[in-house]
Amino acid sequence: TPERRSAERAQPELTSRLTPTGKPVAGRERGSRPAARGARPVSLQERVQSDIAAAMRSGDSLRRDVLRMVASAAYNVEKRQGRPLSDGEYLDVLAREVKSRRESVEAFRNGGREVLASKEAAEIEIISGYLPTALTDDELQGLVDEAIGATGANNPRDIGKVMGWLSPRTKNRADGRHDIAIETQGSAGTGDEL
Repeated sequence: TPERRSAERAQPELTSRLTPTGKPVAGRERGSRPAARGARPVSLQERVQSDIAAAMRSGDSLRRDVLRMVASAAYNVEKRQGRPLSDGEYLDVLAREVKSRRESVEAFRNGGREVLASKEAAEIEIISGYLPTALTDDELQGLVDEAIGATGANNPRDIGKVMGWLSPRTKNRADGRHDIAIETQGSAGTGDEL
């Protein structure tokens, strides 16, 4: 009957193939789609572009404007380099945008312009959503200790070796705080030790 056929179609069944031992083969259910072959992950640039469109649809003008400024800064870097940016280079652009806004927040607060400082802080929050999570102080201190051990640094003149080891591991995850952590650790010793 037609009712029975439609009920059978509504309930997905496992494929009816059997192994040589007579057990059913674990297969996908009928009607389900296989995973897309050749699907590639979305790049950071594509994610920003789709978020601009979403912000436009939702009417979030601050988010839309901030992401447009980021996309524009990335576009300018692409034009200078003459090639598309990788995700790592795009992250560098985002980090520069955050850094410039942090400087603006400080300048606005020193000038008594709290409204503009809070706007810049809101922009930082939006851009920071695309950056990797920042290192905690404990994680940063652990990396500093590891860097000192790995480079064999034992006096303040060896700070260049430590920074060279540390910089690629903290890129876009620590905003210059590793300099302070190293200097703090160096000054905690006798002055001759790092």
